[in-house]
Amino acid sequence: MNPSTDVAHATEAARHTSGARSARQNRNTEMQLMPEALARAHMQQRLYEAEHERQALRLVSARRLQRRAERVSLRARRALAMAVMQ
Repeated sequence: MNPSTDVAHATEAARHTSGARSARQNRNTEMQLMPEALARAHMQQRLYEAEHERQALRLVSARRLQRRAERVSLRARRALAMAVMQ
């Protein structure tokens, strides 16, 4: 074999093994970061649920206040009607 082709083959082999090592390293890094990503997704889900719960409570409160205002308005109208009738 030609010495220049031996060097080329050795360089090619080193590139393949370094590529495999790099892929393995990337996979290990990804595996180590998975719990972090899972925790982040879990927190985002909890924040989303909390925001929707707050929005639902605001809606319930607004409806309650609206009903109270309607009752007060009706009482005031009745009182005014009674005052006008006397």
